[in-house]
Amino acid sequence: MDNLNWGGKVNHRSKSRLIYIAVPAILCSVTALVIGMSRNVTATAGDARSVYNAKCASCHGRDGRASSRHSRHEKARDLTTAEWQDSVSDERIYNSISNGKGKMPGFKKKLSDGQIDELVNYVRRLRR
Repeated sequence: MDNLNWGGKVNHRSKSRLIYIAVPAILCSVTALVIGMSRNVTATAGDARSVYNAKCASCHGRDGRASSRHSRHEKARDLTTAEWQDSVSDERIYNSISNGKGKMPGFKKKLSDGQIDELVNYVRRLRR
């Protein structure tokens, strides 16, 4: 009760102690959050390549050029050409991955929205 004065308010010394404890705790929490988020971004970029290689490369090729015999047989799109990249929006790429298109199956039940977003970014980076 020695921290309370007549009005039931916390005295100045208690406020100072609270600030000295709360501010560093908040800073540590924010720092940990930022570090954790940066690790996830790095992991996600690597995950996009892994997902692409596992789900897309068999038809589109690891380099995105769709130059294998199987790719030509399936009539898979070359994802690297500037004219194709310029002609499609991110939304269209997202929808094609999600819902499928032609012979390409949809992946919305197998991949999260975040994974599909990362694949869209990965496909954009395949541009020649």
